[in-house]
Amino acid sequence: MTARYSGPLDWLIERPIAHRGLHDGNRTVAENSIPAARAAVASGWAIECDVQLSADGTPYIFHDDTLGRLTGRESAFRATPDTAIRELGLAATGAGIPTVAAFLEMVDGRVPVVMELKGCDPAHDEGYFARLGPILEAYAGKLALMSFDPWLIGQMLQARPNRPIGLTAEGTRPEVLAVHRQVYACGCDFCSYNVHHLPNAFVEWVRGERSAPVISWTVRTVDDAERSREHCDQMTFEGFAPHH
Repeated sequence: MTARYSGPLDWLIERPIAHRGLHDGNRTVAENSIPAARAAVASGWAIECDVQLSADGTPYIFHDDTLGRLTGRESAFRATPDTAIRELGLAATGAGIPTVAAFLEMVDGRVPVVMELKGCDPAHDEGYFARLGPILEAYAGKLALMSFDPWLIGQMLQARPNRPIGLTAEGTRPEVLAVHRQVYACGCDFCSYNVHHLPNAFVEWVRGERSAPVISWTVRTVDDAERSREHCDQMTFEGFAPHH
């Protein structure tokens, strides 16, 4: 078992977390954009964001595996070079796709950041965290890392940056929860779970036996918020303004 993060974790759950920043559904403020991060900072929310690597191996803040939904360019993000990414705009907002370095420079430690790593597969992304690690090492603010992918969690645990590492997960079937427990036990520090799949035995195990925090995703309604409050320690929200 890899040693867990030894620093404080209260900051991870002290305030609601804006899903992909404080955006408006990509009408005037795009998800995972600098303006969405700026709006979250101004409101005092923590920020959840996503990371994809370009064809050149540069880490960007972007959710989808493909560019079509947000840019109209029909290609895989991982197959697109930096020169092409720099020319793209997010929906009709006019904002560009930020690099992780530019995004973190803007946040500048003013609110916590919860960063989800998105990858292709181990064969394509063997050096994924090696690309991201130096950028994170240079960042002084509060920042947590998480992923759905066990192989990416493995890369993070092997590098063991001075950051909390979490498992992003969903599902309710016993065999799925058993796999989550195996991955988590390798050295994770927290979990981010689908609010619609609560409660479940895995989340109860993380909060109980592991005495670790659980955050939810993605809370969009009053009912979601109530479920999250009952079964998690903090929520990742979108589309409304929660109470501080």
